[in-house]
Amino acid sequence: MRRFAAGRWLSGMDEIRGRGGPGTDAPGCGPGGSGAVAQRDYTHPSAGWGAARSVGEVLVRSREPVAGVRAMLKMNQEGGGFDCPGCAWPDDPEGLHLDLCENGVKHVTWEMTHKRTDRDFFAAHAVTELSGWSDHALEARGRLTEPMRYDAATDRYVPIGWDDAFALVGSHLRALGSPHEAAFYTSGRLANEATFLYQLWVREFGTNNLPDCSNMCHEASGRALTASIGTGKGTVDITDWEKADLIWVMGVNAASNAPRMLTALSGAAKRGAAIVHINPLIEAASRRTIVPHEFLAMGTFHTTPTGTMNVQPRIGGDLALVRGVAKVVFERDAIDHEFLARHTTGLATYRARCAGTSWAEIVSASGVDEATIRSLADGYIAAHRTIISWCLGVTQQEHGVDTVREIVNLLLLRGNIGREGAGPCPIRGHSNVQGNRTCGIDHRPSAAFLDRLAEACAIEPPREHGLDTVATLRAMHEGRVRVFVGMGGNFALAAPDTAYTFDALRSCALTVHVSTKLNRSHLVHGTDALILPCLGRTERDVQASGEQVVTVEDSMSMVHASRGHRRPASPLLLSEPAIIAGLARASLPHTRTPWEEYVADYDRIRDTMARVLDGFEGVNHRARQPHGFRLRQPARERVWLTPTGRAAFSDGGLPALDPGDGCLMLGTMRSHDQWNTTVYSDNDRYRGLRNLRTVVFMNRDDMRRLGIAEFDRVDVTSYAKDGSTRGVYGYRAVAYDIPPGNAAGYMPEMNVLCAAGDYSPQSGQPLMKHLRVRVRRVGQSPTDTSGTER
Repeated sequence: MRRFAAGRWLSGMDEIRGRGGPGTDAPGCGPGGSGAVAQRDYTHPSAGWGAARSVGEVLVRSREPVAGVRAMLKMNQEGGGFDCPGCAWPDDPEGLHLDLCENGVKHVTWEMTHKRTDRDFFAAHAVTELSGWSDHALEARGRLTEPMRYDAATDRYVPIGWDDAFALVGSHLRALGSPHEAAFYTSGRLANEATFLYQLWVREFGTNNLPDCSNMCHEASGRALTASIGTGKGTVDITDWEKADLIWVMGVNAASNAPRMLTALSGAAKRGAAIVHINPLIEAASRRTIVPHEFLAMGTFHTTPTGTMNVQPRIGGDLALVRGVAKVVFERDAIDHEFLARHTTGLATYRARCAGTSWAEIVSASGVDEATIRSLADGYIAAHRTIISWCLGVTQQEHGVDTVREIVNLLLLRGNIGREGAGPCPIRGHSNVQGNRTCGIDHRPSAAFLDRLAEACAIEPPREHGLDTVATLRAMHEGRVRVFVGMGGNFALAAPDTAYTFDALRSCALTVHVSTKLNRSHLVHGTDALILPCLGRTERDVQASGEQVVTVEDSMSMVHASRGHRRPASPLLLSEPAIIAGLARASLPHTRTPWEEYVADYDRIRDTMARVLDGFEGVNHRARQPHGFRLRQPARERVWLTPTGRAAFSDGGLPALDPGDGCLMLGTMRSHDQWNTTVYSDNDRYRGLRNLRTVVFMNRDDMRRLGIAEFDRVDVTSYAKDGSTRGVYGYRAVAYDIPPGNAAGYMPEMNVLCAAGDYSPQSGQPLMKHLRVRVRRVGQSPTDTSGTER
């Protein structure tokens, strides 16, 4: 589908913010503007007064300073507060009064805006026009207020009643030749109750096509942990962070992606724990911080270290780095013999693998010298209790599963699982993404889960595996999926290969998006399209039985209640459970599921969840207790739900990482002033960058070798496995502390560079942090013309 705007036809590629075109500057997804581009090293502590000043500016810009302060006092507070809709870092176990962060405040005030995207707005702006707006401008228009349906005749969204909207979805779904011709996506914003109803509806409809944001983020973690220790989650809780002697933080910029983690790192440093940051980029979170709620420290500008060592592997080099540490552990016989004999299998094979891997291989594959790796191993051997945490810098690679399994191997060697203050700890980046998986969002459900669901809900769920995100894109392209339902998120920008994703969505007969604000996914739609607006996390949810609470699960398996307090942005908004129930009734005319009863009282949803989900027994009582309850993690108790009943060592080889032919390896990441696909500004305070998002961070020596000066305009071309190429144009090169041969840039602008066919065969994850690219100065003759420009 092409659109006409400003006297020219728009192709899918023209609409992609951040791509630009040959000879032009890429606009990016942020607000844009005329401010001067600048970059300087950030030398201040993370958080502290910089975060406080940013929070103040956010509250002033929101024009809701009083309401914003009230919301801050309710966020992450037990006994009636609401859970932060940002990251999934656990709440403070001591009931900290200001258990919040700069990015959480941004997220909440963005939701609480007084602005509205109502029917008058849609009447004034055609979809073609809106397609030329920046993504920041779309979301900045404010909260959606009523259901809207796309009208092709006018190229506008027009109002539609809720019952008519449900009926439209029902008619499309019932007309499909098979339930598998529909896919049902969800992001991590969904609470547990809506998640459970969503998967119940989809499975009663007859498919396991439940792609979700985990398919693009932590799928590798879940698969690796399940294979190694029998559970798809980490084993540590927040109190373990208070007892660890050593903490590794791998592949994450904590100051931006999990800012409340800085409190845990600060506390660890104060009691003398070692903290190692392992990341290609040196980030602000690895140096020092001032925790904002520590008022004396704020008043005296007293900083606390948040790192004792930085290690910079090449992109994809984490597996080799961990292998090197394990090799030293074996060399020194520093293993826990008793634990290994009682609890593990595969040790001899892994020992032989480490012994047979030369230091030359390890150094080459990791990009880290042998002396540094041996120093890292010294610290690991000296520590009695070690936590290894990681995020997308580890998982969004072709060998992400092998890497996470290697992390578990290292922990097992010294008995660092099932011990206080120790264990594996994946850092989930969205508020309830872990709860989504716990409550049934899984395209590969276990037989045991389906058996319990069938018994408790009196349905016959499908048994064959469904489609993940990458497979859904392919199926839409091929016409095998005709209806796409998105429950939260911004699928069009979050998915890889942006042009391919746009074409896939436009191939559908119907696209449906449940959202709070206007975003790109609403403009990249099927023949028929609906926008269904829902309540936000901060808003009161009143149903027939009264005001409702929902539950969420944090990154460390704690489940607790969340209650919104604000008046809804519009009287026409529905809760997510109510929307799901309406869609289910319309598409399942003979359903016997008590959808109305579930919506009237969410306790009834939880009663059913307790019969289906392990660990949810008594959830209605337990979730309302101060700080909720923790789901049992068998591996924490050294109960291994693996085929052998033991923790399993893996035996993966080191991957080949050299991009070759003068190419670089590029990884995408978020800026500090961004949350997932929501971009608040064009600044990145912790990386010292102002007024620029279309940027390539590069090693200075690489820039010199390629004849590129600071802020030169450059074009970036990626090379896919199938030989095709994709490009972004008119970016700016910025020198940064990153290893030679590596580069980085922001998502979602650079998602266009990740081919849909370039995904990990181990996890199905798109290779967002494993892109082979060539960077050249604008006007410079290309040195490689292989592939086909797309």
